[in-house]
Amino acid sequence: MVIRRPLRVNEEIRAREVLLIDADGRKVGVTPIEQALALAQEQGVDLVEVAPEASPVVCKVVDYGKYRYQLEKREKKQRKSARLKEMKFTIQTGEHDFNTKLSRIREFLEDGDKVRVTIFFKGRQIIHSEKGQEMLRRVVEETQDIAKVDQEAVSKGRTLQMLLTPLPRRGGKDEGKDTQGSG
Repeated sequence: MVIRRPLRVNEEIRAREVLLIDADGRKVGVTPIEQALALAQEQGVDLVEVAPEASPVVCKVVDYGKYRYQLEKREKKQRKSARLKEMKFTIQTGEHDFNTKLSRIREFLEDGDKVRVTIFFKGRQIIHSEKGQEMLRRVVEETQDIAKVDQEAVSKGRTLQMLLTPLPRRGGKDEGKDTQGSG
């Protein structure tokens, strides 16, 4: 796992003054680089440049190893959330196969993956596209408690495709953020 740009640490930081953020995430203010380095050294941690393009440069007093680990962990989680799975059906898919594929779709959605549902039309089946539409409607009905339609059914040649996105989970970190700030 590679971080896009190398982070400058301690003496590698070139700015004369930095906007300093302490280990608890509080702004200390604009500080000369010597004073910021002394503070970091006094606490036994590193001074890490977190926003080199800002004016003044933003630096954080933090353990560099832990900080890098947290960045990599966040990056990995973002990549995971961008995964796309696909489930393929035909209009001749039997009831048991449909239920099996539907349970796999539910698993993907519960894991936080997006799911593209594709209906293939073989030969002259294309004239029965309403059966494909009905199958997609049924998938939406069966997954409405955990997913929403991100892209409505689109016909592409001999296929009919729809994209499902998982709903935000209840009780997660993001829940209640809207109501907290309105006091």
